[in-house]
Amino acid sequence: MTSSPIDSAMLELLQQRVGKVHLQQRLGIEKDYESRVFGQGRTFFHIENWYSIHSVIRNGLRLFLLHGRGKRNARRIQLRHNTIVLPGLPPAFKGYTILQISDLHLDMASDFPQALIEAITGIEYDLCVLTGDFRADTFGSYQAAIEGMQQVRQHLNGTVYGILGNHDTIQMVPGLEAMNIQMLLNEHAIIERGADRLYLAGIDDPHYYRADNLEKAADPIPDGGVSILLAHSPEIYQHAAHADFDVMLCGHTHGGQICLPGGRPLMCNARCPRDFCSGAWSYNQLNGYTSAGSGACIVDVRLNCPPEITLHQLHSAHT
Repeated sequence: MTSSPIDSAMLELLQQRVGKVHLQQRLGIEKDYESRVFGQGRTFFHIENWYSIHSVIRNGLRLFLLHGRGKRNARRIQLRHNTIVLPGLPPAFKGYTILQISDLHLDMASDFPQALIEAITGIEYDLCVLTGDFRADTFGSYQAAIEGMQQVRQHLNGTVYGILGNHDTIQMVPGLEAMNIQMLLNEHAIIERGADRLYLAGIDDPHYYRADNLEKAADPIPDGGVSILLAHSPEIYQHAAHADFDVMLCGHTHGGQICLPGGRPLMCNARCPRDFCSGAWSYNQLNGYTSAGSGACIVDVRLNCPPEITLHQLHSAHT
């Protein structure tokens, strides 16, 4: 099953939003490669597109009496805290807090939206960012994911920015922006506090569709401006560092989702060092964080790898 043909009204709206060439490229790649298991993207093998593996994993977990525990674990979303120290942080942004939610996969199970709502309720933050993968499948209908996000959005405070992941079609953008989620598609936004500024950039999926354009997102950011990049996958960490970003927030890996005791992942599905596939990391001046995600993919279970939402607090190196 492939995504439904795009209607003329949607086509015109998206052309105005992202430009003719970006839209043609994204839709063309989706049509050609959206469900391919081998090839395409930055890794050769894409387990998320291998749909016959679902029952194999479930039955294997049942055999070892782990399926029920894994399902319960996948609904127990943890709140994690991460401190980011930035030498040039403008004074007005000392203590500024960003809530990151990644890999929501809201239509994976009917109770996933409610589990996320319970996790975010009562949390205080200044800005929320969504780092991709709203949908469970990589093709087909996306309406259930949009409806799930509508439920969650009612419980998110203030300004929300988002990017697309490798499970998301660009056709989701109008629906997401209609609920006041500002999508960054190789674009940047300016966050202001008085006279001080932060620069927030976001790129289209760099992992599977490779629709990212880091130059377009970064070029307008002035030299010396403190900048944060939203990228679905950590795989472009080198490019982000050499583009002089200070912070990169990403996801995609799920931290492995099913891990050995001690949290060692069986598979991360990302072409980068394993140390960059979960939690905080750094490369040159770049401060990175890879979220384990709030949802689950392929099967709605987690073992030795809790789902998470993350509060990132910014601090100056001089305090």
